[in-house]
Amino acid sequence: MSSCCSPDGSCHSGSATTRITTDATTTVYTVTGMTCGHCEAAVTKAVSGVDGVLSVEADVKTGRVTVVAKDDPDDALIARAVDDAGYALSGRAA
Repeated sequence: MSSCCSPDGSCHSGSATTRITTDATTTVYTVTGMTCGHCEAAVTKAVSGVDGVLSVEADVKTGRVTVVAKDDPDDALIARAVDDAGYALSGRAA
């Protein structure tokens, strides 16, 4: 079985082609209330639903959530998603 991605960074699945973008913004937030893997998954799922978000990584040990987005993410939308999941966004991590 071969990879669907070509050396130029495009991916193929059937007739559609998607270009992998490297022009993204990474922002790290501090989130309180996460205590387990389920918490990580809930925050990841909630923040992933925010428009423009490309990927999310939550880390319960550090209380940080790393968001990769097309542009600078809207902190209010991220905070609302975290709040709706049952946790609290303290702000951007230093």
